[in-house]
Amino acid sequence: MTEKQPVESTEHLSRGFTILAWLCLLGLLVWWFHGYLQGQQNPNQQLHSVHGSQGEVRTTLLRNRSGHYVGTALINGQAADFMLDTGATTVAVSELAARRLGLPRGQRIQVMTANGIADAWRSRIDELQLGDIRLYQVEASIVPNLSGTEILLGMSALNQLEFNQQANQLTLIQR
Repeated sequence: MTEKQPVESTEHLSRGFTILAWLCLLGLLVWWFHGYLQGQQNPNQQLHSVHGSQGEVRTTLLRNRSGHYVGTALINGQAADFMLDTGATTVAVSELAARRLGLPRGQRIQVMTANGIADAWRSRIDELQLGDIRLYQVEASIVPNLSGTEILLGMSALNQLEFNQQANQLTLIQR
């Protein structure tokens, strides 16, 4: 009877290592697939710019699988994901994102959103960076009914730029 104990404990150890290996493999697959999906949702996590011969700066965005231009900008030096929205008058920032970015609440205003009229607060972004494109003192609004850390890159930023769309690419140009 004492001879069987080492065999049983080796079987338990072997079974434990097999389960651990499968869990590690599953964890790696989940990590990889999450990164893959994030890349599909936001194909512009690292914005790159090209400097033209006449001093202009061009940053190109790729359209995501949903047909939107989503990217990662720097707002006051902090990374923030945005969705380009030509229908938004200002850069619209969720309340959660505004807190994280340290954006001040100014005068209370009412804004028209896809869900109707909502209360919001005026704010200002000191510096908005899209690749090498830099915009200063950009008018923004803090909109509490935006979900999560959502930021809509509206016309208060876009009207300072030229943009050109071809196929699945949108090029932002700062002269």
